[in-house]
Amino acid sequence: MGNYEDVEHFDIPSAGADDDELTAELFRSAFRAPNGSQGTTHRWRDMSSQQAESIWAALAAWVPWLVATYQLTTSVVPDCWWRHPEIVAELYALQRAEQVSYATDDAGFGPLAFHERLPHAVERLRNHTRTAGCVGLQVHKEPAPRLLAVDDPEFLEWEAAHHQPGVEF
Repeated sequence: MGNYEDVEHFDIPSAGADDDELTAELFRSAFRAPNGSQGTTHRWRDMSSQQAESIWAALAAWVPWLVATYQLTTSVVPDCWWRHPEIVAELYALQRAEQVSYATDDAGFGPLAFHERLPHAVERLRNHTRTAGCVGLQVHKEPAPRLLAVDDPEFLEWEAAHHQPGVEF
C-alpha cells in the first residue's frame, strides 16, 4: 500500500472461521467490568444499609466537585438535590460513568465518552429540577408521591390475559 489514502488495496487480516468468535468476544468484553474497575454500580432500591451509607458518602463528596468543576447552577442541581430520588439517580449514574471512565484498562476514550454524555445528563437534570419546582420557590418542595394500584381488578384481569400473538398469526 503506497499511502494512507489508497484504501482500496488495504488488506484486513482474517482469522478465518474464528472471526465470528473473535467479534463475539470483543463485544462481550465491552460489557465486562474492567480489571481494576472501581466498584460495582447498585440499584438504589436493592442496596443494603451498609452499601447505601458508603454510596451516599461517595456521592455527597462527588456532587460538590461536579457542580464546582462544571459550574452547574441551581437550575441543574438544586441545593436540595439529595431529597429528589430522580435527581439522585441521575447524579449517581453520572458519578459512576465518570468514575469508570478512568479505569486502568481504558485506552483513553473513557473520559471523552463521559464528556460526550455530560450535556445530555445536564439537560435531564435541568428537566428534573424544573419539574421538582424547588429553584423557583427558593425552598425545597416535597414531591407528592404517585402510587400506582396493581391490585385493581381490571389490571389483574389484564395481567392474566395472553398478550402475545399466537400461532394463529
